[in-house]
Amino acid sequence: MTNYAEDKAYNFVMDVIYIDRLFFLNLILDYLLLLCSARVCGVRLRRKRYFLAALFGAGFAAASIFPALEFLLLTPVKIAAGALMALIAYGSEERLARCCIVFFAVSALFGGAVWAISMQNGGSIGSPLYISVSMPVLVLSFGVIYAILSLVFRRSMKSADISVSEVHVEFMGKAAELRALHDSGNTLFDPITGASVLIGGADTLSPLFPEFADKFKAADCTEVLTVPELEGRLRLIPYSAVGTQSGMLAAFRPDRICIDGKERSDIIAAVSPHFVGGDGFDCIL
Repeated sequence: MTNYAEDKAYNFVMDVIYIDRLFFLNLILDYLLLLCSARVCGVRLRRKRYFLAALFGAGFAAASIFPALEFLLLTPVKIAAGALMALIAYGSEERLARCCIVFFAVSALFGGAVWAISMQNGGSIGSPLYISVSMPVLVLSFGVIYAILSLVFRRSMKSADISVSEVHVEFMGKAAELRALHDSGNTLFDPITGASVLIGGADTLSPLFPEFADKFKAADCTEVLTVPELEGRLRLIPYSAVGTQSGMLAAFRPDRICIDGKERSDIIAAVSPHFVGGDGFDCIL
């Protein structure tokens, strides 16, 4: 702004905000914060959803600089926008509330780190719309937060790197949605066809045969072979595991099975009488 008054009767300081830089900076930071929060929670990483949520956050930040949309700067509106971002990113997670809380906590930590490092380096925060900090400060702030979270939540963050796939199984007119862990230690295969075997607990796979679930839980799996409705659909697969030198699992070829949306024909399903799963998955492949 040019000062035309005599003797500099007034002296305004104008913040110059480039909307494109504001948008892309928020896009990158929001994506990293969403990704970091997901790793802290130990959930499967859904990068496309995080990118969509970050797009919303960046658009919200860019829109808030217009005078006509000044209401976007109100605290309740910003909280609602953050909650919507978390819903876009983590809406399909079972522990949605936990993911949302962690996202707000990580965002607050990051904001505090930016402020502290900026003040330490003689910076200032004048505008509620835009914090004028250098890229090195942002990178350092995010690095500090990520290092702290990695140290505190190392177990959860490690589980986020585990390869888990969404599985859709159909059998005898019924369907089930599963989350399968790709276990490199699972060497079980069908000795007849050589197909890979997906192993799930009887309770997990019960939506496919609700009226016969109890029979699959029996220690002697041969009992289920006598069910007339399942005649010709089941076979026995030998297996060995820790504590079990040799055993048999009842198995079946699904009418349809999709791994992460891709239909597969080289996989059969075996039913364990015990639960097979862990944090974030309920069967193994």
